[in-house]
Amino acid sequence: MVFTTTGTAVPDKAYLRNMNQDPEAMSRSRPAPDTDQVSARKSDHIDLAFKARTEKGDLDPRFRYEPLLSAHPEPGSLRPFSFLGKTLHTPIWVSSMTGGARHALQINTALARACRTYGMGMGLGSCRALLDSDAHLADFDMRPLIGPDLPLYANLGIAQIEALQDRGAETMIRDLIDRLQADGLIVHLNPLQEWFQPEGDRYRRAPLHTLRRLLDRADYPVIVKEVGQGMGFESLRFLLHLPLAAVDFGAAGGTNFSLLENLRRQDDLGIHWAPLVRVGHDAATMTSWVNRIAAEANGPLPCRQVIISGGIGDFLDGYHLIRSCSLPAVYGQALALLRYALDGEQALDAFLQAQIRGLELAYAFLHLNEPQA
Repeated sequence: MVFTTTGTAVPDKAYLRNMNQDPEAMSRSRPAPDTDQVSARKSDHIDLAFKARTEKGDLDPRFRYEPLLSAHPEPGSLRPFSFLGKTLHTPIWVSSMTGGARHALQINTALARACRTYGMGMGLGSCRALLDSDAHLADFDMRPLIGPDLPLYANLGIAQIEALQDRGAETMIRDLIDRLQADGLIVHLNPLQEWFQPEGDRYRRAPLHTLRRLLDRADYPVIVKEVGQGMGFESLRFLLHLPLAAVDFGAAGGTNFSLLENLRRQDDLGIHWAPLVRVGHDAATMTSWVNRIAAEANGPLPCRQVIISGGIGDFLDGYHLIRSCSLPAVYGQALALLRYALDGEQALDAFLQAQIRGLELAYAFLHLNEPQA
């Protein structure tokens, strides 16, 4: 089978030839099953049948399962696609993490090598530590490992951008990107995290003003992301109408950094402010808003690519969201990748292989259910 860019199965000539082969000839080409192996499998089926029941409420309502329309996918059957001006082979984005933390070199090295192996893009964690010193440069210097052909983005908070603008030192951003041989800059928005963080920064201007000034002067691509609460409709609408390379959701459902920072507090304010940690928007809601904004736009949006991140538990979550999005999209993961990267490159490799094979199976057999009216 051949799949179009929308995932629709289209029979090709080789597939049709195989369908017309003599069934007896096809069966002769297969190795004969081992009798003992078949017997053991049948015994397993009997032993496990009563434990393997699926209740109606357990069925995944997001998909129509179409077993008739495709053969089992071969490894490597995901189609290459263009994203951020480069060619990716896997629709997974390594979301920003490990901004100068302990184990940063180990983690980033494993992730960069995995990106090169599987054709994925990568966002670095906060590069704030590199603005005034190269002491931690090795922790972030991943271009030699990821290679020249895949997206690699530096990362700074909107608070740092605002401070550099006030100092008239915006050239330091360009210098940072050059030192890392990065393709551009991710700007992370995190007002609630900063508010809860005992050492947090305070925004003196609305981030929209800071971003517009940055984009007026930037000669490099810019991505904007949240860090765990997501963004409401109006914020998404403003961002998609800016000349950004992409918007990264950072939706609620993954690590809640506002809650994390609130847990670090040693005063009573954390108790009083605690209700704020429960605000935010999940990735599915944000995807529906992106679709609405795109549909209501008069012509193409200036920003036409999204990274759907935040609470993506597995490949089926990612597959559903990127197929649901009307703009070109990949899905981002952080915590899951971090967990396996800490266990070593072999564990990370096994995890990604399983996720990619799952994606290949999803593209072959799963169609999206229409939303219920």
